[in-house]
Amino acid sequence: MTPSDLSVLQGNNTIGGIGTDILYVHRIERVLSRFGDRFIQRILGREEQQKYHARAARDPKRGVLFLATRFAAKEAFSKAIGLGMHMPMYWAGMQVLNAPSGKPIVVLSEPLKSWYEERFGMAHVSLTDESDMVMAFVIIEKKPLVKT
Repeated sequence: MTPSDLSVLQGNNTIGGIGTDILYVHRIERVLSRFGDRFIQRILGREEQQKYHARAARDPKRGVLFLATRFAAKEAFSKAIGLGMHMPMYWAGMQVLNAPSGKPIVVLSEPLKSWYEERFGMAHVSLTDESDMVMAFVIIEKKPLVKT
């Protein structure tokens, strides 16, 4: 099988980038206790902030786990797109929200959204948390080829 045979089998859904991040929850707790709402506003997008405050009001530990998973997802995403935390990538410009099914989905804001859409296709994110650690894994698809 030649490389061109493989590209036909793979179609347009080839991987454009992979990123992962794992961190201890106590690191987020420490920063949150030091900077409070300033940290939340810097890291989370508007919709994420609403979810964070609702969860933290019910159970502060769930709020911290939410914040930690979103922080890890943003780190993993920044690695997958190859920018790290450099413009147009910025913390609040990438949100992880949930589809009605509960599946985590990536939602981007400008200018990151336009930059991303010029280069990439779908973004897939997986989150997991334990009492002391969280992890995020992101796979970015290459931009689909336009058939003419």
